[in-house]
Amino acid sequence: MNRELVFLRTFAVATACGIIFIFTSAFTHGGNQKFGEIDVERINIVEKDGTVKMILTNVDRFPNGAARVNGLPVNEDRKKRSGMLFFNEEGIECGGFIYDGKKTQDGHSSGLSLTYDQYDGDQVMQLLTQDVGKGDQRFVGSTLAFNDRPAKESQGKTMELMKELGEIEKKDPEKAKQKYREYEAKGLLGGVPRVMLGKSRSLNNGLFLFDDKGSPKAMFYVDKSNQAKLDFYDDHGKVIASFPEQK
Repeated sequence: MNRELVFLRTFAVATACGIIFIFTSAFTHGGNQKFGEIDVERINIVEKDGTVKMILTNVDRFPNGAARVNGLPVNEDRKKRSGMLFFNEEGIECGGFIYDGKKTQDGHSSGLSLTYDQYDGDQVMQLLTQDVGKGDQRFVGSTLAFNDRPAKESQGKTMELMKELGEIEKKDPEKAKQKYREYEAKGLLGGVPRVMLGKSRSLNNGLFLFDDKGSPKAMFYVDKSNQAKLDFYDDHGKVIASFPEQK
């Protein structure tokens, strides 16, 4: 009986050591692994310390809701999309590339967005393409936009304040708007476009400039009638000068 126990123990130890050796050899290969083709739902690109620097993901594994990346909460309410998310050295999200497209009940809707964020904030640059069809109508527009963001903005604080405003809005929408303006004045929320290059909803193709409140100030564009125009606006959005002059 003792001899059998010794044999079984020796066999178990030898088997365990063999398995460990096989797995260790498989995952410590000196060269790069080469694949002809690979199917994967999500890839996390990480640093040696484990910090996630980029996520490539399908729709289902796109991080939102209660998910956390690098120990930090993600945008809880954003729609799941396939694409990529970028993270800086501190593990804070700093941009992304997303896209989607599908048929709708009376047409289709698709889009693509490449964004870069201000440090611990939201997007200051965006390359955006939209293609929306409804019945026999279709709008296709591509723009490159540069935005101003609040000086004291932080992603964590923004999520906290937006939840607070959401709760207030359920009871008193006007109070929520007033509270938002207060946070905007403190440099905690907000953000406005300053420069846009591309096609507007009115089908004008050109360069569009905005003031620090997001109001249009100057536009140099070709309209849908193929006429080149240069317009200047006052603080109320009224055209104060044009070239060629409007008759």
